[in-house]
Amino acid sequence: MTDEHIIEAIGRSRIVVRNGKVVEVGEAVITDCPLAKRFACPVEDFTPEAIQKNIENRISSFGMCTPDRILTSDDDFVGFGASELTRTGLASDIIDAAVLACDGAGTVVVTDPAMAQGIGGRMSGLVSTSPIPSVIDRIVAGGGIVPDPTHASMDPVAGVRAAQKAGYSRLLVTVAGADAAEAVKAADPQALIMAVHVTGMSHDDAVRIAAVADIATSCASAHIREVCGAKALMQAGTAVPIFILTPRGKTLLLARLAVIPNQILVNHTRLPVAGPKVPDPLV
Repeated sequence: MTDEHIIEAIGRSRIVVRNGKVVEVGEAVITDCPLAKRFACPVEDFTPEAIQKNIENRISSFGMCTPDRILTSDDDFVGFGASELTRTGLASDIIDAAVLACDGAGTVVVTDPAMAQGIGGRMSGLVSTSPIPSVIDRIVAGGGIVPDPTHASMDPVAGVRAAQKAGYSRLLVTVAGADAAEAVKAADPQALIMAVHVTGMSHDDAVRIAAVADIATSCASAHIREVCGAKALMQAGTAVPIFILTPRGKTLLLARLAVIPNQILVNHTRLPVAGPKVPDPLV
């Protein structure tokens, strides 16, 4: 089997990694993002060369898409990121398992907060991946489940079923796309659904996400900001906000607020709220 991993990251540029090397970098659909400027290897200009440099830094620093992949972390990469919320949910026993995407393993089920952070905080926009045995073995050794170790397929519903079979009942599932969100909702109506990787999403899909998701990241999506922002019970952040759509999502965000050391402003206002710096353009 070819060792190939396809990612959409840094302005939804399509990036192909084969055998630990970046072999293809597509054009980004946006030109600026305040979050990208805070990366360990910052991206100021969304050129293929700058994007490739960032991905190569991820490969060299934590082994992304290689057998050397570091799978755990106790560091916060952002205040209210998807992985930070997931780690908090596991650590505070709001959820008992999380269904995520991991390079080298595909859809995985994890119960260790540090593994949720190490996998999710370092991976964005995984489209497809190839199995890496050492990565899969370490996930399993750490108490995780890899539903499809042979092909490392991306299938959140298969992850939900594997988690249920293992006896987990309070799940958080990250989904990329409205079809996946609706499929997870049908497979487990009680799952806490978090929509990620939404840049470029259509208005209709944003409406579908708002109908079933508990939490939606905004990325550079104009429609998520419009639809989910207006429906949100809470918003975390203003540059690349996360929208909390249900009381269960609100419980998770409040747990996150309780453990972060930062000063916090709480105020009533009409949502969404945009800060002075947002991704450009919103698509």
